[in-house]
Order: sequence, then structure tokens, then C-alpha cells
Amino acid sequence: MSASPRVLFVTHNFPRTAGDPAGSFILRLAEALGDAGARIDVIAPGAPGLSARDVVQGIPVQRVRYAREDRQTLAYEGTMVEAVRAGWSGRFALLGLLWHTRRAVQQAITAARREGAPYDAVHAHWWFPAGLCAWAAGLGRPGGPRFVVTMHGSDVRLAQGVSGAHPIMRAVLQRAQGVTAVSRWLADTAGAIVPGCRIHVAPMPVNVRGFTPGPRDRAGVLFVGRLNAQKGVGQLLAALSRTTSDITCDIVGDGPDRDALHAQVNTLGLPSRVRWHGALPHDALPAFYQRALVTVMPSHEEGLGLVAVESALCSTPVIAYRSGGLPDVVVPAHGGTLVEPGAIDALAAAIDDAARDPDATRARGEMARAHALEHFDPSRVAARYLALYTSETPRADAPLA
Repeated sequence: MSASPRVLFVTHNFPRTAGDPAGSFILRLAEALGDAGARIDVIAPGAPGLSARDVVQGIPVQRVRYAREDRQTLAYEGTMVEAVRAGWSGRFALLGLLWHTRRAVQQAITAARREGAPYDAVHAHWWFPAGLCAWAAGLGRPGGPRFVVTMHGSDVRLAQGVSGAHPIMRAVLQRAQGVTAVSRWLADTAGAIVPGCRIHVAPMPVNVRGFTPGPRDRAGVLFVGRLNAQKGVGQLLAALSRTTSDITCDIVGDGPDRDALHAQVNTLGLPSRVRWHGALPHDALPAFYQRALVTVMPSHEEGLGLVAVESALCSTPVIAYRSGGLPDVVVPAHGGTLVEPGAIDALAAAIDDAARDPDATRARGEMARAHALEHFDPSRVAARYLALYTSETPRADAPLA
């Protein structure tokens, strides 16, 4: 590999504009690798109103047109699975996405070789659909760029729920020359589906400069994420109704359960304690973390939980379910609080404990920040991935779990 490696990212999720939260962690990795000397290009799906070629915060992006303009709606909203299950329109769009992304990958590799600047590696984010497209394009065979796949969560949950996906996942991961998952839980779950596959644990980087501590005087509980069953917002509201304190809750996000959750707030008698903010740009989030006493994440089978990392960087400790990848981030020895999934009374008690002793809660937040800086600093994460682009065996100064 050259001193300044050239890497092609293939992904179904990447910011559409500067500040867009969709796939923002992929952009942060691209920027961190750029700071380390790598040259990164991105192939991502098209969407209504997006140009075929664009540059997002210095990263060149090719948007693949895969359906009629108004039907390019599979990506960026976290609703791909629902759209495909809803009917033939979504299924045909998915077939178009797979076909045209595979073709775009092949064309990009050929063009780079003709330019005299071939790709050293192709990094597919999510084994499905990006990893499958790269596999279908012939990646992982001798003589081509190194093929790296990262699993982020939804792709592994998909394979868990669809047994017919197992042989496809095995084919993709077994040909890849480097495989990572963003948490130990994801690595273990994927390893059970693809036995013998060596899967490194390597999380995505977080914007450590944008997420910093705020004022010492803080109040309230914070939730950030999609309003759906997997994120557990309804269970948070149930726990809030059982707290002995009148602590308030700010909810940042939107999703399919919005109306039902608004109704639940009224049923539980919580309208005066819950504030709804809708989906917000990513750069608006630090102010919410900085004002909150604690962030609550009652998520089930979260791939990692970047919200927990961002909260910790703002010295706001996190209460979370002991589920999925969250225990990698929310560590009791480093200021986090874990309760068993679905334990509403325990969740309420943890919230009460945080409200009862704000000084101790702030101290836990400072511990959480130190842990997050150690594990999610962009330069450290970039070094790990540069090692994988080079070899199956990472360098000693860039260890992978």
C-alpha cells in the first residue's frame, strides 16, 4: 500500500449535506482517515434532490441513481427494511440499488486503475447491502483492492431475523480480507452466523471537538434517537411515570411511533414533564447533552450506541439497558449505569438516583468522558482501520480488540 492510501467507501448511508445526521459516523471516519493521509472516495445511493456528484465536507461522493427520482427513497431514513417489506415497489427499488451500486463499484475501480491511482482498499459499511454489492463486483479476489467489511448493527439484526440471509452473509464475510464490527456483541452475533470468521471490534470515531462538557448546573433526562420500539422510548416514559421525583425529560428525534408515544404521555399524565423537539441537525445535539443531568438509552440490541458516546464526551453519564453493544460504552466502572432490558422499575430507580445526588452524577459524567476519549478519538480509530487496509494483522501501535 502506498504512503497515502486510496480507499473507496461503499455505503447506503452517508450525509446528504453538511450537518446531516444520516451516516455521519461514516463521514467522521472518512475525515479522520483523510487527516491521517488517506484519500477517501464514497459511493452512496441517490435520493430526490441530490446531485450525482458532490463533495461533503471535503469528501467526494458519487450518488448512484437506482430508480425513478421520486422512488429513490430506500436510503438515509432508516426505513429500508420496512419499505422492502411493504410491497413490490420497495423490492424493485432494492434490486435496482444492488445492481447499480455493484456496477458503480466496478466502474470506479476500473477508472482509478486507468488513472494510475488504483484503490488500495474498498471498505463496505454494513455487509448488506454495501458488502453484498462489493462482493458481487468481485472484491476479495486476488489482484484487486483489499476488501474490508464493517457491520454496524441493522445488518446483523437482519441476518438474525432472516435465516435465508445466512449463506449470503457467509459468502460476503468469508471473502473479505478484513472484517470489523462496532461492538463485541455484534462481533459475537455475526461470528455465530459465520463460524471461523475473524471479526475485529473497531468502533466508529466520534467528534471529540464538537462534543464537550457544558455547565455544571444541569437538570432533566435526555433521550436522543428514532421513535420506534427498538429504541425503547415507551419504556422510558413508563419509567418516568414511576419516578419519585418530578424530573423532566427532553426527547430529540422522530419516527413511526411518534403519535403513539404522544398519546402515551397523555395517558401517563406526563405532558408537563416531557418536551418534544423532533429530529434535529447533528450539530444541535451538544447543547442538549450539555444541559442534561443524564441521558437514558433503553434500547434493545443496539449495534453500539453512538448517542451514549456523544453524551459521555459532554460529561453526561448514561443509563442504559444491558443489551447489544451498549455495555461496550456504558461501563459501570467508568460512570455508566446498566439495568436489565425491560426492567422498568430499575430504570426508574436509576433515574431517581441520578436526580437525588447531582454531584455524584456529575462525577460519573467526568469518568465517562475520560473513557470515551480513550476509545473513540478519531485519530486512534483511523489508525486501526489503516492497519486493516494494510494487513489482516494490525500494527502494534493500533490494536484492535
